[in-house]
Amino acid sequence: MAKVLEFKLPDLGEGLTEAEIVRWLVDVGDVVAIDQPVVEVETAKAMVEVPCPYGGVVTARFGEEGSELPVGAPLLTVAVGAGRLEDAGAAAASAGQSAPSGERAASSGGTASAETSGNVLVGYGTGTPAARRRRLRPSALGAVPAAAPAPATAAPAAATARNGSPAGEAQSAASQSAAHRGAHGESRGTVRAAEGPVAVISPLVRKLARDNDLDLRRLAGSGPDGLILRADVEKALKAAEVAPPVAPTAGRALGTAALPTGAEERIPLRGVRGAVADKLSRSRREIPDATCWVDADATELLAARTAMNASGGEKISLLALLARICTAALDRYPELNSAVDTEAREIVRLPGVHIGFAAQTERGLVVPVVKDAHTRSAESLTAEFARLTDAAREGALTPADLTGGTFTLNNYGVFGVDGSTPIINHPEAAMLGVGRIVPKPWVHEGELAVRKVVQLSLTFDHRVCDGGTAGGFLRYVADCVERPAVLLRTV
Repeated sequence: MAKVLEFKLPDLGEGLTEAEIVRWLVDVGDVVAIDQPVVEVETAKAMVEVPCPYGGVVTARFGEEGSELPVGAPLLTVAVGAGRLEDAGAAAASAGQSAPSGERAASSGGTASAETSGNVLVGYGTGTPAARRRRLRPSALGAVPAAAPAPATAAPAAATARNGSPAGEAQSAASQSAAHRGAHGESRGTVRAAEGPVAVISPLVRKLARDNDLDLRRLAGSGPDGLILRADVEKALKAAEVAPPVAPTAGRALGTAALPTGAEERIPLRGVRGAVADKLSRSRREIPDATCWVDADATELLAARTAMNASGGEKISLLALLARICTAALDRYPELNSAVDTEAREIVRLPGVHIGFAAQTERGLVVPVVKDAHTRSAESLTAEFARLTDAAREGALTPADLTGGTFTLNNYGVFGVDGSTPIINHPEAAMLGVGRIVPKPWVHEGELAVRKVVQLSLTFDHRVCDGGTAGGFLRYVADCVERPAVLLRTV
């Protein structure tokens, strides 16, 4: 008989205590391989796929899509150690929706074996590619057929799956009627266009299809072995845009219904939005912040960037030049590259400069961090800003990309805003806000002229320094913006 093991939501690092189930990647009755992703979860830091360290048959799932689970809560149970698919299917049927406590094994316990790896994070697998999923088709809810089909005796040993089940038995089980699937229960109550696993590897492709309510099972992939690529999804979405709208039929879900007049709408504060709300509230609650600002003539900085880009090589971004200015200013005013230890009542001066920058995405505001910004050139800063921005737009940022910042640069000028009073990204000590650069009348060399002017705002923790230090920092930044040659003094 198969042994039923319980896989719990692992510690995803960075002090995270809970995660929201975004999408289940397996159903009860599916055959999973060791380290195969089984669920997509969203934490306060990023969206990740969680692999299961066991290989076998999924006997139960815990938690619906959209629900939150704490770290250590059961995710699913897997029947492992079965020599045949029939044995594993019987274990799935007898387990029901929960395995007996005496038969469960914690995911963190025991040693690695042929059925387990002990690895819980994506990228920490055994190095062997995950096998394709296979699905059992029991004839009735909670039961397996009385006479299971015999395995193909001529099947080669190479066709045997990792958990010891011959491929011929998987095909026999998968050939049962689709009605059995309906009896067993579909998590979303929908009829799939085709049975079996979806030929998709990239979680970004899955997310793109899910966000646009596109059924991946109706697509024919153009990649190797029918793999569905991002181009296939985009092509299908374009075709849907030009196709005539289909009138809703009776019994078909119409999506979100219009709210009655005067009715309120409630949006849960969870995931990224909840994390942002908690951090901003904590910042306002704990940090006695103050803001100072100054207008600066950015004409020379823009001219210097144009000259640098005209010399060939990689193009330098304006954000990279501003970051380079900030690292030089923090070298002169290290008080602003610090944090406050409230329990010890100490100001902690930080040795390295890790610059975070605000990025608006479909999932909300995120702050990726450029590590060791003080050691990077303008070219290196440009490349890292570009990499993190692309990852943010694709939802591919890791928790490590979103943590460890010591100072934040907020370029809200891209939204057409002149000025703002930034909220400090707790537990940092300061944030520099940059408004839009616009032509304005300006006195230049004693004469009135039209110059490119930008407003710079510095919000700082008044516990780490006084206004004189903050003003000196901001004035140095403004001087570098107006006369980039000032930076040469710090080289």
